[in-house]
Amino acid sequence: MTVSSDKIGIVFSLKTGLNSKTRLKKIQQYLETSHQAYDLFRPEGNDSVEQLARKLCNDAYRTLVVVGGDGSLNDALNGIMTADFLHKDFAFGIIPSGSVNDFARFWGIMPNDYKKSIDSIIRRKTRRIDLGVFHYQGQDHVAHRRFFLNCVNIGLGARLIELSNSTKKLTGSKRVSNAMTMTGQVFERKSFDLTFQTDTERFHEKVMSVCIGNTTGYGQTPNAVPYNGMLDMSVITRPEWWQLFEGFWLLGKGKFLNYRNVHPYRVNEVVFTDVGKAKVSLDGRIIQQKILTPFKVEVLPEKIPLIIPYE
Repeated sequence: MTVSSDKIGIVFSLKTGLNSKTRLKKIQQYLETSHQAYDLFRPEGNDSVEQLARKLCNDAYRTLVVVGGDGSLNDALNGIMTADFLHKDFAFGIIPSGSVNDFARFWGIMPNDYKKSIDSIIRRKTRRIDLGVFHYQGQDHVAHRRFFLNCVNIGLGARLIELSNSTKKLTGSKRVSNAMTMTGQVFERKSFDLTFQTDTERFHEKVMSVCIGNTTGYGQTPNAVPYNGMLDMSVITRPEWWQLFEGFWLLGKGKFLNYRNVHPYRVNEVVFTDVGKAKVSLDGRIIQQKILTPFKVEVLPEKIPLIIPYE
């Protein structure tokens, strides 16, 4: 397939519905008003965002744009990183539109300002960014790896995502879902016996959660940046029930590292040899299959060009 070098490939991952159709129409109208050539692709199944991204790279698209949230970005990223071919001037861009847009917000790309996102994509100012990599084995004993932009959560963070997803299906409201999820954790407060090794230190202790962030990690690694060749890690020990309210409040205020039960580190890699029954998530997506230990999380510096907002 031959693609014009100035034509962008857009993966529109939002689900069907009135809001999705309205969003798509506005994006298309603005692209056409801006005289920007593009091809639009809609996913048709659970794995199709990853498959579409891989196909667009193999078809020599110079620019790939994802319309969606963190989960869709993660799928697209893994399609890009497993493609057989990348254009020599390849870059990817974001038009945030999903339910969670933590990675886009880090760059100041806001969901309600799709015009600025499109203007940035057209101007195409890029920066090479770090990627996180999660190496693991499933029950098939085959080695797997998944790339991530935002963070890996083990324990509480992944559990919150799992509960939030299930309650959102019941309530239909993200805000109500989050409130129910956080309230539930005040009473649950599960902790896990984790054994893991960083570049310089070995841990074997009972913790509620570990977050390893390439960016802000949904507030749990607020100082992480995807261009210093390092990952930030927050280890959260089990608080008393009343202290958990303080933790959620500090999380919302962007001051999570001030929480007495949080222990921050900066690392190149982390190897986990035991996580008990703790859940694991990448960029807000629960890894559904059983993960065998050991598994490793590491950083790849300046691995891929991202289109960033112009000044």
